[in-house]
Amino acid sequence: MPRAARDVVEKRPVEILEGCRKLYKEKSFREITLKDISVETSISRPSIYNYFQTKEEIFLALLGDEYCKWCKSLEKLLAGSSMTVEEFAEKLAASLKPRETLLKILCMNLYDIEENSREECLVAFKKQYNASIELIKSALEKFFPSLSDEERIVFIYQFYPFMYGIYPYVHPTDKQKAAMKKAGLTIYKTTVYDIAKRFVISLLSGMTGGVK
Repeated sequence: MPRAARDVVEKRPVEILEGCRKLYKEKSFREITLKDISVETSISRPSIYNYFQTKEEIFLALLGDEYCKWCKSLEKLLAGSSMTVEEFAEKLAASLKPRETLLKILCMNLYDIEENSREECLVAFKKQYNASIELIKSALEKFFPSLSDEERIVFIYQFYPFMYGIYPYVHPTDKQKAAMKKAGLTIYKTTVYDIAKRFVISLLSGMTGGVK
């Protein structure tokens, strides 16, 4: 295969993911079809099947790409010097701020996406997911050496499930806001950064006893 043609083939999965990412900002997971994705890209719907067998596999790859981007931010965090609990919370929260697509998929669609993807696709995703866990473990070990191995695991198993709930608190729908208003609930405006920072400070402060 000529080099130019090979470059086009290698770039197509990226184009598919970017088309899907753009559509996901405008439509729900259920609304998006392979036809929509083909229209958003230069790739025909039959050609998409050369790379992904289902819509769910496209979203799984998109989520993997989001984790890859997040890992790059975590690597920068890990390269830093000593940090207080608050400084660590600020940097970890900042790393999540641009990852709203990741948080949206987690809270809304992950179960269906994983159930309707081939095992080899799921394994590839889980490796990228695990890479983020290992980076956070390394950061905790570096910046908070007083934490035990068990405490670092506890942090992971509280922080990662917490991530599933961030998006809906930051972006309640109009229908949800109307229902909350009628139910007498206060709609508290927050951001990914603020809610993540507060949680990490609370979690780590409890573990370190306020030790910096």
